Amino acid sequence: MSRFRSQLRTELELVARNGEQLLLTLGIPVLLLVFFSLVDVLPTGTDDPVDFLAPGVLALAVMSTSMVSLGIGTGFERSYHVLKRLGATPLGRGRLIAAKIAAVAVVELVQFAILVPVAYALGWSPASTNWPAAIGAVLLGTLAFAGIGLAFAGRLRGELNLAALNGLYLVMLLLGGMVIPFGELPSALRAVAHALPSGALADVLRDTLGGNGTAVLTSWLVLAGWALVAPVVAAVVFRWD
Repeated sequence: MSRFRSQLRTELELVARNGEQLLLTLGIPVLLLVFFSLVDVLPTGTDDPVDFLAPGVLALAVMSTSMVSLGIGTGFERSYHVLKRLGATPLGRGRLIAAKIAAVAVVELVQFAILVPVAYALGWSPASTNWPAAIGAVLLGTLAFAGIGLAFAGRLRGELNLAALNGLYLVMLLLGGMVIPFGELPSALRAVAHALPSGALADVLRDTLGGNGTAVLTSWLVLAGWALVAPVVAAVVFRWD
């Protein structure tokens, strides 16, 4: 346990030192939530934009941390042969992976501790809230996005992995129903959006934290499918060096 705690502390220190990733994981979701809540330019279909945006930005925060931050950081560690060395230490791969997942969970807690009060301060007033279901969705989303991030990190060079994950982040942001409603997308893109883990998580959170989901059962199934398949794919394709 002491080795796990030591590695967890190291992972959190690395996150704190990486200013670019902190901007991505903490700054960008808050900025998007505040800006688009105050500047009503998105076709949200709600009386108050924050009622649509808050669940979507929470989903965005999960994606930023679990896929982009974890994937990019792990990719560079692999390129610099850090993982190979750590895997040969008494820490072991199991505790190393557990420490990385725990670090992601800590960052997500910080994100939610900031975003939820900001959303309420901006006037978020969900008609209903089911936080246990929302937490379950976040856990599934974390597994799904972490699997995607680690799959990229385990196969691509550090620089290419960085570009690929940032590009995928942008695509999922635009097509994932996080800031743009599914109904505003062309029909062909709408089908793709509902099949993405970003779209599924945003739709489930929008339902559990407001009752405004559009295809809730399908979204739960899609999210669970990604949470099951993505980590398995990552385990199969991942190379430690």
